[in-house]
Amino acid sequence: MGKILRIGTRESELAIWQATSVQKLLKTSGISSELVFIKSEGDIDTVTPLYALGVTGVFTKTLDTALLNNRIDIAVHSMKDVPVQLARGLKQAAVLKRGSYKDILVPHPDLPNPQSIFSSGTITITDITIREVGSKVSIDAIVATSSIRRSAQWVKRYPQHQIVDLRGNVNTRLRKLKESNWHGAIFAAAGLERINLRPKNAIELDWMLPAPAQGAIMIVCRDSDQYVFESCQNLNHEETELCTKIERDFLSGLMGGCSTPISALAEVKDSEVHFKGNIVSPISYHMSETIVTRPLSDARDLGLFAAKRIMSEGGEAILENIRKKGLATNGEV
Repeated sequence: MGKILRIGTRESELAIWQATSVQKLLKTSGISSELVFIKSEGDIDTVTPLYALGVTGVFTKTLDTALLNNRIDIAVHSMKDVPVQLARGLKQAAVLKRGSYKDILVPHPDLPNPQSIFSSGTITITDITIREVGSKVSIDAIVATSSIRRSAQWVKRYPQHQIVDLRGNVNTRLRKLKESNWHGAIFAAAGLERINLRPKNAIELDWMLPAPAQGAIMIVCRDSDQYVFESCQNLNHEETELCTKIERDFLSGLMGGCSTPISALAEVKDSEVHFKGNIVSPISYHMSETIVTRPLSDARDLGLFAAKRIMSEGGEAILENIRKKGLATNGEV
């Protein structure tokens, strides 16, 4: 009988769901495991904006430390929160099949017509402040998010809207939205769907490009633990592994952290990999983007290729401006 694997997890409902999913998959392979609960720095401080915490891997560092100290055997992470460079002594053991990669807008539960947030022209509801600007009507909706990436893309599209910071786990953020005067908040669809909290009136933001590896779950183990690595390899989903590698290579090629406003999506369609990436300045809201398609057999270096292209087409200037303002830090929820 093999050893019982200790699965490290944060204590939020979503993190426990992810760790329990890994536990169930391991069980189908005949491998026993137990959950070990560890509180992360990102869970302890739910007030400071993520970009101001100034640490790498705010939601992953504590679990990875426990892994290196042999308190646990594997750590389970939302892959978009994992720094592109893992801590020395750790390696990627598996990537599970991806869930939804999309971002969604969750309207305030008392907002009678959520679509009014996106409207222009005459608006009759009283929930949104309306200003006359020349001959046009400007809608001052208030939208909450802790993500610089989401904020930058939103304000580029809706410059008349106000963005407010929103921290905490999924349940906490939904509660804060309900208790607020905000018109909506942006969430990752996968997070809400996995714990059955996605409201029926949530609106998919098909135009918003996701964070690299959004919707995917990564399992990390120690470099030296071959038994654990081989045990987890049975759970690896090759298509998701490839697509998330491409997206994270793009992020790495732009030298960005998890909450730098860099977005990327790679999808396999008809034996081809279709990639789209962008970077949006959270200061000027200028955007540089690229679209690349490659045969599946020649796609492993696609992320780095796309990063070089976007750097030469305006991305480098945007990144330099972000660094000067001190906004390129890690952590997104």
